[in-house]
Amino acid sequence: MSFPIALWQGPSPGGSDDAAFTALDAALRAAAAMGAITLVAPEIFLPGYNQPDISARAQRRGGPWYERLAALARTHGCGIVIGYAERDADAVYNSAIAINAEGREIGHYRKVQLFGPREKSIFAPGDAVSTFDLGGLRAAMLICYDVEFAPLVRSLAEAGADLILVPTANPEPNTHVSRIVVPAHAINHSVTIAYANYCGTEGDITYCGASVIVAPDAAILASAGPGPALLIADIDHQPDAALLQTQLHDYRPL
Repeated sequence: MSFPIALWQGPSPGGSDDAAFTALDAALRAAAAMGAITLVAPEIFLPGYNQPDISARAQRRGGPWYERLAALARTHGCGIVIGYAERDADAVYNSAIAINAEGREIGHYRKVQLFGPREKSIFAPGDAVSTFDLGGLRAAMLICYDVEFAPLVRSLAEAGADLILVPTANPEPNTHVSRIVVPAHAINHSVTIAYANYCGTEGDITYCGASVIVAPDAAILASAGPGPALLIADIDHQPDAALLQTQLHDYRPL
């Protein structure tokens, strides 16, 4: 069974909804032309991770931006997973949403592990993980720093997730995350991880790119350099049986 997914690595839209949707339109069109089931875009792509007015720009679920995103997915026949700043009453969350090719929301997630003083001053932390069906595959979302925490990855693997989709905003010089941490978690927990970063500079942050799709045997199915890229990989990869780990079953807590 073929199961291609896409990652889009590009610059921040810099607070411009028009720039964001123009980029997403082009990326979805190309991903759909290559048969992708879904496209993963970076963290807080709406309005941009390092914007100074994120709290004021945070969006409620539903509304014009939501309908615009769903319409893009329907138009191109390709799902999308994307990070956004979510307003819920008085709280703001660093969130991600999964919309399928029919324009229907199939998953929603709020970042649990907030990174650094800035994120902790802006966002409330999420308090739950979940899985959802993506074309017959059990999938889940984490956001950036989340994927560096083994207990979170383990909880999703224990819940039956085969694929973890990760919008991220990883700055230089932290390429070790995509080179070492993501492959290690993929093989240790027997899951496929798709990690979609920005590239370029936004304010005082320069992103390191290096988006990656990693199989359960730590095989790199697709990877990007420091510049703009659209990655496509068929994640129906036949892993090397000798490399598959059984840690989920073997773990013996002290």
